[in-house]
Amino acid sequence: MALIKPHALTLRALATTTIAAICAAAAGAVKTATPFADNMVLQRGMAVPVWGTAEAGERVTVSFAGQTKSTTADAVGKWFVTLDPMPESAESRTLTVAGAANSEECRNVLVGEVWFASGQSNMNFPIWGGNVRARDKDGKYMMSVTRRPLVRFVKNPQVASPDAPRLDWKAVWYDYSPESFKKSGYKLGAVAFYYALELYNALGIPVGIVDSSWGGTYLSPWTPPSGFAGRSPVHHGDKPVVRASSLWNGMVAAWTPMAMRGFIWYQGESEGMTGTDGRYCEEMHGLYNGWAKEFGNPGLKLYFAQLAPWKRSWFKTHLEQARFAAEEKNAAMSVLCDVGNPYDIHPNNKQIVARRLALHALRRDYGFTDIIDDSPTLKSCKVDGGKFILSFDNAKSWYYYNADRSEPKGFEIAGPDGKFMPAMVVNKDAKGNITGSELVVKADGVAEPRKLRYLAASPWIGSIYSFDSGLPLGPFETRDPTERHIE
Repeated sequence: MALIKPHALTLRALATTTIAAICAAAAGAVKTATPFADNMVLQRGMAVPVWGTAEAGERVTVSFAGQTKSTTADAVGKWFVTLDPMPESAESRTLTVAGAANSEECRNVLVGEVWFASGQSNMNFPIWGGNVRARDKDGKYMMSVTRRPLVRFVKNPQVASPDAPRLDWKAVWYDYSPESFKKSGYKLGAVAFYYALELYNALGIPVGIVDSSWGGTYLSPWTPPSGFAGRSPVHHGDKPVVRASSLWNGMVAAWTPMAMRGFIWYQGESEGMTGTDGRYCEEMHGLYNGWAKEFGNPGLKLYFAQLAPWKRSWFKTHLEQARFAAEEKNAAMSVLCDVGNPYDIHPNNKQIVARRLALHALRRDYGFTDIIDDSPTLKSCKVDGGKFILSFDNAKSWYYYNADRSEPKGFEIAGPDGKFMPAMVVNKDAKGNITGSELVVKADGVAEPRKLRYLAASPWIGSIYSFDSGLPLGPFETRDPTERHIE
């Protein structure tokens, strides 16, 4: 019996059909979204969204840590499931996502605490690098000796997307090790590096940190469109990286709605230098509200750094930052008035910044209730005998410290003429102690004190501390007690 040979056209048709089928399968292959990759950390104690794309109508099954969740991709190929809350786990496990024709695995996945770090250059300031004015003073040592396999990080690429969210990219997660730091180019921001390390050292559980920051940027580009509800963004020029929502679209949107505890923020220099800081409190509300909405987390935490001293005044920005911290219950501010550098807008000791930010998380989120995490804030003031008598929350006793052993500076008092004169704390001794729970402040030549302000004048460096917490008193001002104020 003769063998029948297939016609060449039949072979070509078969090959074409096979290739088409392969391409179709690839086009409809199930995929996970940006955050989901090897070595990642999932948030403990919260429902954990997992999402991605597939063929429209395709059945998708997600499996992790004994849980299995299934769903069907919608008409445009998007799918979404939610894992039940999980306890922390240092066990290396695999997250599997399976579709009709393929599956995807994320290996070495841990469960712990997840945080986001964002802002401009002082947040982007790397742990180490070639720029001697943009690297942490202890960065070389820390990069060489730090080995914490349960601490993981992502350094987002700096991409602005003015018109729409950028979703077609994958995060790369690394562990804390000399090999990983080198492989990632030592680009992890120093504040993010130390913040995650502080949490790990205190909690002893897996910690994940996502560093998404860019120097020289304004606040409005980091704000999602939903954060501008009912108002217009502040205009800072026509460059794409200052355009409203462009950095949210390019560097944050792809992470939503990932489960995380909160985000840390260090930004505001751009507004302060351009005189557009008069609406900074309002803008911070928009930033926070937008992030909380887009991440689907009404309890999202925001801990942020008040600007450190430099060669110019940040006083207006400082007051706006403090006002926001007082108004938003899920936010807290770390005062840095004692750790700046008058010669460099980027002070190189970032560990103290991270530690003060971590204090907020340790007290407010992780049960360290013996910690005082807030700097002193003005509670009341009165004028008696030509002196201001000031009382504060978070300070029952005080001390002052200057490297040159000089008296505490920074106070100014104005009389009815509105002219501010240098003032001094008078209830103090020569050893650096301040007696009593109040600060008593007097200015020579001002017989009728009306207003007081602190750290509004050069050199803007604070030297007064709460003995209860060791945290510095930050910039503030009082209102004229003789005026009638309508709330």
